[in-house]
Amino acid sequence: MRARDIAIQVPTVAVGDSVTRTVRVMALGRLPGLIVVDERRRPRMVVPGTQILRMLVPRSYQEDPALARTVDEPHADLFWRELGELTIGDFLHDQDFRPVTVREDATLLEAAALMARRRTPLVVVVDRDGTMTGAVTLDRLLGSLALSAPQE
Repeated sequence: MRARDIAIQVPTVAVGDSVTRTVRVMALGRLPGLIVVDERRRPRMVVPGTQILRMLVPRSYQEDPALARTVDEPHADLFWRELGELTIGDFLHDQDFRPVTVREDATLLEAAALMARRRTPLVVVVDRDGTMTGAVTLDRLLGSLALSAPQE
């Protein structure tokens, strides 16, 4: 099986998209991370969901769990909306989230090895020109591997 065989279409974001939109894209798409593309749909970054969460949670709360416990429930559910119209690019401009890509004809082993090496739950599938044609998620990859395994 090849990457193109299990690739799915996923929503993407651009560097100029708001953090609010970015969170919604990830949540509504049930994505394990985000693919940031340029105007030609070429991947610029692949950002694991845990790193998106790190952007949302103020550093003071990350460093001091006791401080996070002092925030009442109604406000605790809304903390991320305080980011207003900041863009994903505002947070990622100095981060190294190089795109994690495989060609359409890559094997599942190649995709799995790349995911493991780069510690990412999401790999962009690209054509010969480097244009995104889909994505392989960790869930999709593991499901394909499990279904192709001999029955026990």
